[in-house]
Amino acid sequence: MTTSLQDGQSAADRAAARDSPLAAQVCGAAQGRDDAHDPARAPWLHARALVPAPDGTRGCAADRRKKKDLDVLETPSIPNPFPELCCSPFTSVLSAGLFPKANSRKKQVIKVYSEDETSRALEVPSDITARDVCQLLILKNHYVDDHSWTLFEHLPHIGVERIIEDHELVTEVLSNWGMEEENKLFFRKNYAKYEFFKNPMYFFPEHMVSFATETNGEISPTQILQMFLSSTTYPEIHGFLHAKEQGKKSWKKIYFLLRRSGLYFSTKGTSKEPRHLQFFSEFGSSDIYVSLTGRKKHGAPTHYGFCFKPNKAGGPRDLKMLCAEEEQSRTCWVTAIRLLKYGMQLYQNYMHPYQGRSGCSSQSISPMRSISENSLVAMDFSGQKSRVIENPTEALSVAVEEGLAWRKKGCLRLGVHGSPTASSQSSAANMAIHRSQPWFHHKISRDEAQRLIIQQGLVDGVFLVRDSQSNPKTFVLSMSHGQKIKHFQIIPIEDDGAMFHTLDDGHTRFTDLIQLVEFYQLNKGVLPCKLKHYCARMAL
Repeated sequence: MTTSLQDGQSAADRAAARDSPLAAQVCGAAQGRDDAHDPARAPWLHARALVPAPDGTRGCAADRRKKKDLDVLETPSIPNPFPELCCSPFTSVLSAGLFPKANSRKKQVIKVYSEDETSRALEVPSDITARDVCQLLILKNHYVDDHSWTLFEHLPHIGVERIIEDHELVTEVLSNWGMEEENKLFFRKNYAKYEFFKNPMYFFPEHMVSFATETNGEISPTQILQMFLSSTTYPEIHGFLHAKEQGKKSWKKIYFLLRRSGLYFSTKGTSKEPRHLQFFSEFGSSDIYVSLTGRKKHGAPTHYGFCFKPNKAGGPRDLKMLCAEEEQSRTCWVTAIRLLKYGMQLYQNYMHPYQGRSGCSSQSISPMRSISENSLVAMDFSGQKSRVIENPTEALSVAVEEGLAWRKKGCLRLGVHGSPTASSQSSAANMAIHRSQPWFHHKISRDEAQRLIIQQGLVDGVFLVRDSQSNPKTFVLSMSHGQKIKHFQIIPIEDDGAMFHTLDDGHTRFTDLIQLVEFYQLNKGVLPCKLKHYCARMAL
């Protein structure tokens, strides 16, 4: 009977709770008292003695006062804005742990320069990589991303620069700069950054590479790269280099060996015995730089200098300077040191160029197709069906015929106005139309042209067109092939009052330089290889 009454009362209380929120509070408080009496229903209160109120009304009122007091206690106290002015130890101040944690990705403003000395300031997070910065500038300037854009660290006070690898943190590079140093970050193309993965035979000549273990037969270029990337085996790079003596201005020609543990030199000719080898430098805590003004600043015997610079030091006395006899030798040494220092990380940068730490890159961005030797072939469209011309002799004759056809079209275009004055005006316009092209570099010297090509990588097909300094009426095509820079004179010729340009003594003629460049981008012709990548001074 008692149980039924209690159940009925509980049902009535629940119905009242649905109708009135205040009744719900009162019933909730009463229910809390019942739970307090039952250790099984409120185990967390079983050790506390509670005395029930003799009167239900007074009990509910006490409960209401108690809940009001609890609400007051639960209200967060207002922190004292000036805690240092209050001497009372009981002052209620919010703990620092209650505040939200600050964002760990601090931002920093960096300045990036282009080849023409224009610059752009970027606010970047602390964990941004060099590849992320390049990707950001590519998107902002609407450039074509062919994975050759590179960030360079330029140190003018010692006349050196280096590639900042795609995975390196830019802010860490800047943290090693001195306050008074006028160092710069440059953004430009470098076609040779990962070219050794595609054509390793150009970067590792046989006379400079040997192996620590016996090998049967010839070693393929792919196996050489695998040995560089492996942690157990390594190819040994050896050869003569000019080394600057520490604290002196003199240079000495010494036989060097590059191994996984560091760079060594021999004290007795070309001996590789351990007792004749002395340690020169390691590359774990130092970076490899290419010298730009070695002959002028340091008295280097050749133009092909490079050096080791410790990460935390920047003075000329801390540099360990070397100098090679030719560009191919310097490229081999620098490339091998990069591979031994970073190993598989370089290969991952090459295979997955969009993987960055700061999230600026996007996998959905697909680069535009660029002209390459593998994607362009000679075609014959004269028949009902087109065909690929595989015979080189036939391809050359077709190229010459196509050049002659372009010449006829150019003659028709020059003579459409029907008057000599109009024809000469059109010819003058065709002569000047090339000046707006990114591959044309007006009045630059031969040395400056070579410097630009070397900076952007000695890869087959890197080129630019410039005015000739020896003959003001002609132009020069400067291009890279076989780790060397070659120059070809573009001669203007006149035929029936019209001006043409030619590279092969008039056998193939072009009405302007744009036609000439487009033709040799598709056909090798008299050049050692096709024109593939142009050197451009792009503004940011």
